[in-house]
Amino acid sequence: MKALRFHHPKKVSVDEVDDPKIEKDDDIILKVTSTAICGSDLHILNGMVPQARNHVLGHEFMGEVVEVGKSVKKFNKGDRVVVPFPIACGSCFFCNHKLPTQCENSNEKNYGPEGGLIKEKGGALFGYTDLYGGYSGGQAQYVRVPYANYGPRAVPDELTDDDVLFLTDIFPTGWSAVDWSNLKGGETVAVFGAGPVGIMAMKSAWLQGAGRVIGIDIQNYRLDQAIKSANVETINAKDENPVEVIRSLTEGRGADVCIDAVGMEADHGILAKAANVIQFERGSLNALNSCLSAVRRGGTVSVVGVYGSNYNNFHFGQIFDKELSLKTGQATVHNYIDHLMDLVKNKKVKLDDIITHRLPLREAPKGYEIFNKKQDNCLKVVLDQWAA
Repeated sequence: MKALRFHHPKKVSVDEVDDPKIEKDDDIILKVTSTAICGSDLHILNGMVPQARNHVLGHEFMGEVVEVGKSVKKFNKGDRVVVPFPIACGSCFFCNHKLPTQCENSNEKNYGPEGGLIKEKGGALFGYTDLYGGYSGGQAQYVRVPYANYGPRAVPDELTDDDVLFLTDIFPTGWSAVDWSNLKGGETVAVFGAGPVGIMAMKSAWLQGAGRVIGIDIQNYRLDQAIKSANVETINAKDENPVEVIRSLTEGRGADVCIDAVGMEADHGILAKAANVIQFERGSLNALNSCLSAVRRGGTVSVVGVYGSNYNNFHFGQIFDKELSLKTGQATVHNYIDHLMDLVKNKKVKLDDIITHRLPLREAPKGYEIFNKKQDNCLKVVLDQWAA
């Protein structure tokens, strides 16, 4: 089959690779019908998350079941399913405590209590390096899905791939960021980052009762899309100081909730990059620091942008003095996906309006290039698997 593989930083290609096989009795094999390139994939492309060997990428995918393991009870050949990006067994301590991202069984080689970039990791993720389980991803014509009785969800016949593809990651991730904030209704929510996850967080904020939603970015085309897709106020952080603007809009206090949907690849200068090298850090805390300043005292900061290392200049004193609540981590997609599927089914939310580019699988490297370099107003790339 054909699949998109990472070879080394800045190098991906579509290669001929072996077809996946049933390895355990609760596996299924999918013929991938839709997949997408995620901002987290760019962390691998850019060397922010290390990977030594060739690896099939992609954790946003769905497809048709073509083979089932002996113990699979939920699905039959021909069923359409959408797959959460974390891989979880459904029966360990953490899965039973609704933390499938911390599954004790899916990441056999690298799992452990410590955490961090190189040290022990949490549960496995599809297509996201050997550190996170080494599972091949879904930017391919076929993919093996383990723990099929727990993770995948059946797709109702009336819903298209475009309707539900983003239930794999970006919509549950945006939803998580807001849900962690425990909105009571009427709050001001500021979302730093108007990429796919940020826009999904903006949509989610309205759905969960926000009274005002503000999107912040440095790219006008992304802010324009946020206005179009999520009907938000916007701030271009290259033109204005977003912290000052947010305070001016909130009687000097700051937003009730700030969401960091940017992570470690926030824009930062030469001196900051040099400090990264000296301190063995990856990327920047700029987006998080802006959230800590822009949120009101007693407010909440939710972090769904990815951070890949420890940081020396972490503003814990500010967090303490402002009595902030800070919540972060991978989205527990399994906990949200059924509710979010119902929202889509009942037309409470539209997810496919952020798709800007569609390419055949054979042109996936081009998709990575234009998305990574923010060319052609690229916000979200969906790949057509069978035009390989």
